[in-house]
Amino acid sequence: MKLLKTICVICVASILFYSCKKDEKKELAIEDSATIYIKGTMDAELTSPPFVPAPIGDRPAKKLLVKMEILEKEGEMTDGVKYVYWTFGGTVPGSFIRTRVGDEVEFTLSNHPDNKLPHNIDMHAVTGPGGGAESSFVAPGHEKTFSFKALNPGLYVYHCATAPVGMHIANGMYGLILVEPAGGLPKVDKEYYIMQGDFYTKGATDEKGLQAFDMTKAIKEDADYVVFNGKVGALTGDNAITANVGETVRLFVGNGGPNLTSSFHVIGEIFDKVHIEGGSLINENVQTTSIPSGGAAIVEFKVEVPGTFIIVDHAIFRAFNKGALGMLKVSGEENKKLYSGVKQEGIYHPEGGTIQTMPDNNQKEIVVNTKEKPLAQKIAHGKQLYMTTCFACHQAEGQGIPNAFPPLAKSDYLNADVKRAIGIILNGKTGEITVNGSKYNSVMTKQTLSEEEVADVLTYVYNSWGNNKTNVSISTVKEVKNGK
Repeated sequence: MKLLKTICVICVASILFYSCKKDEKKELAIEDSATIYIKGTMDAELTSPPFVPAPIGDRPAKKLLVKMEILEKEGEMTDGVKYVYWTFGGTVPGSFIRTRVGDEVEFTLSNHPDNKLPHNIDMHAVTGPGGGAESSFVAPGHEKTFSFKALNPGLYVYHCATAPVGMHIANGMYGLILVEPAGGLPKVDKEYYIMQGDFYTKGATDEKGLQAFDMTKAIKEDADYVVFNGKVGALTGDNAITANVGETVRLFVGNGGPNLTSSFHVIGEIFDKVHIEGGSLINENVQTTSIPSGGAAIVEFKVEVPGTFIIVDHAIFRAFNKGALGMLKVSGEENKKLYSGVKQEGIYHPEGGTIQTMPDNNQKEIVVNTKEKPLAQKIAHGKQLYMTTCFACHQAEGQGIPNAFPPLAKSDYLNADVKRAIGIILNGKTGEITVNGSKYNSVMTKQTLSEEEVADVLTYVYNSWGNNKTNVSISTVKEVKNGK
């Protein structure tokens, strides 16, 4: 009997040993990405932000053909502000590339013949000189091809590395490439592509017209705009990303820089999982994750209640005043056990680049001489100013916020005295006032606006929401400034 037990123990031990050795060999084979066998060829699916290609699933490693064109093109940074972007694939960030460990990637980079400058590409997923930059330098009207083996799983940045490198990146030349592990990432319901970047313009934040790149500001790291996906509002309103209650969302998040680190946060959500720096290490239950310039992260979370969830760089002035703000709109049934309360619209909306200060009646203002515009043009410009400067407090239809900020719509206080309204914008206001029979005792911050901007925004307000249709002139604004 003892002999039989001994034999059984030896057999079990042998089986376990053999199984462990087999698993060890299997793990070694998986880790040795350089020797993974290639089965066939396929064209890469490339997508523009915020969308990503289909997951790789359990497909075998292949020769993956990637073709990308560089385009220098004029686009809109924000309302009324144009900028010439340098792009991979025509968008900022560039096209999303999805591959897997073991793929042999044949990358062809073409430079559109209408472009002015040579470019190249440095891919952080590449093991090789310059990440491919030394093999991809290409003049307008030409193309270059190089190949690499995808060795390491993770989410990686790619960017232009042509001198001056910082200028090329600052003009929008960056994107993400995902290298999935064998078998793919775990399945989720929704996936999106978000990339932050900082921009530097000759004009001030929100200064209208075509703005050129400012190298001096860039070297000083004094950004005029910090945005998601290349422009202010790229992920807000109709451009917001979406999900349904109960779904798990995965965000592939990158930071093109060229200078600033991102403090990535979704207001009202907690990241269930964060692939730290886009790699294999996973952290759980994270509120805000740091993404360095030239780095990335994969964040995942389940959305359990409906609403609009605000995506920000939590270096918070960048979000509300420089543009690093997006929206995730979640649809579905309420769950009062998880969250209940009266929802107030207008919370966490962009505020624009207007500088606001507390009231100071002793400070002198700089007078700028400007010419009057046609009424329709004043109203249109005034609406833009209102939506970036006044919207958060006074709301889209001028209804204000009960017990906090007075209404501008059909406002007896506003319509009674135009000069008083001008003075409040120029100097701010503290103390109790009565509007349409209700008392308000809050602070109206002083707005740093030009005479023309004050006239335009008030003209828009007076010509909206049942007000008295006053056309506020620049000369009237000047009179108030001069104490007349």
